[in-house]
Amino acid sequence: MGTSQQKALFEDYDGFVEKFKPKKTTDDCYTPPEIYDVILDYVVDRYGIDRDKVSRPFYPGGDYEGEDYDGLTVVDNPPFSMLARIIDFYQREGVPFFLFAPTLTCLSSRKHLMDVNHIVCHTSITYENGAVVNTSFVTNLDTDGTVLESDPELSDAINAKDNELQRAKKKTVPKYVYPDHVITAAKMNWFSAHHTPYKLNRRDCCPIAKLDAMGGKSIFGGGLLLSERAAAERAATERAAAERAAAERAAAHKWQLSDRELKMVEMLDRQQCS
Repeated sequence: MGTSQQKALFEDYDGFVEKFKPKKTTDDCYTPPEIYDVILDYVVDRYGIDRDKVSRPFYPGGDYEGEDYDGLTVVDNPPFSMLARIIDFYQREGVPFFLFAPTLTCLSSRKHLMDVNHIVCHTSITYENGAVVNTSFVTNLDTDGTVLESDPELSDAINAKDNELQRAKKKTVPKYVYPDHVITAAKMNWFSAHHTPYKLNRRDCCPIAKLDAMGGKSIFGGGLLLSERAAAERAATERAAAERAAAERAAAHKWQLSDRELKMVEMLDRQQCS
């Protein structure tokens, strides 16, 4: 059997094995201890709960409905597919909780939507199984009527710790901004992503692996050094791509409130004034 045939067989086998690997789901997202500690510190500081009286009932084989919660506060990452049911149970039983929740659907639990607070964060947590999930939080610990809030400080704290953990696991490729006289495949990819054509002739460029100012570093994937004319065209193309990107964001459809919903808003305003 030739080398090329052996390679093809190995590739086919790898693809075959890949199909049977368990898929990463949010129900298998066990939180790295370092990330959990950041969140627990936040809960302790904000709500004044006792760190030694915290329950984590969501573990393999656990039965959250059978746990003894007397004097305890739940701070844990539940299976997201069961989140509405879990919130309903804790609300019914009077159990205080601070639960992880999927960011984009954290408002989907209609039954207790107005009874709990949704703390939305701009975070992407890398869980123990490798799944990266946009994560926010749902809690009944707020007693001032808040049902929705953003928390940049909590977001920053979680992201900083997650980035630290990921850097420790793998070597990351640094990001550089190059002058107009340098073009890379990454920049061309950005032009294409924003539907902006750019064409370069070989007489206007030469291969370059690094700039003198970069010392021992190099241009990832290599690049091309441009003539003055080509550099001017590159700069103009980048401006056009940026304008197109801004126009695409501005053209995004914005939903409007109906007359019925505007009347609901008026009722809420009158309620605040009474």
